[in-house]
Amino acid sequence: MTDVEMAVIPAGSVLRGDQRGPERREIAVGAFEMAVYPLTEEQRAELLGVPVRHPRHPAVEVSWFRAIRLCNALSEWEGLDPVYRFDGEEVDWDAEADGFRLPTEDEWEYACRAGSTGPVYGPLADVAWTAADGLRGPVDVGGRLPNLHGLFDTLGNVNEWCWDFVDAQIGDARVFRGGGWADPPALVRAATRRGGPPRDGYDDVGVRVARGPVDRP
Repeated sequence: MTDVEMAVIPAGSVLRGDQRGPERREIAVGAFEMAVYPLTEEQRAELLGVPVRHPRHPAVEVSWFRAIRLCNALSEWEGLDPVYRFDGEEVDWDAEADGFRLPTEDEWEYACRAGSTGPVYGPLADVAWTAADGLRGPVDVGGRLPNLHGLFDTLGNVNEWCWDFVDAQIGDARVFRGGGWADPPALVRAATRRGGPPRDGYDDVGVRVARGPVDRP
């Protein structure tokens, strides 16, 4: 299988924001690993045996439930312990497992910002694909500049699922972050936070895997 290239994200802290308001809160994150690129169509095809049209495009139309099953399939392929356990649509997280998983929201924002304090980690036209580029869908991963952690496409191209609920008090929607190819530049920001039902897939939402211990949310 095509290797999933991982980058080591060192422990640290960052002020996490919300585009809807001025409030900021400091988050502390332990060291973990994050994929350098979103999971590609080619990698999804190798794991699930599904057709592939654009091997280097990010895999999209992947629901949150399918995303965590992809994490488990990748873990099994690599001989690692799967992180997630299922009971119908109830999902539990084995914090001791060494396999692949979705990042938490805190991890995602910390890794995306890579030490930057502004809304983006570089000139948007240099680091992200957005609606300003006139695209009709995702494009090959790695086509624009990475952040200082060496991660490509954390902003733009496709949004990325995280583990967290949008709001656990009002429903089961899960968060995706980063903005995508169809979003105006004003919405492609490190603080942009959106989400959707865990059973639904979207043409601008993909998957970036993580590995490593974390206090389970």
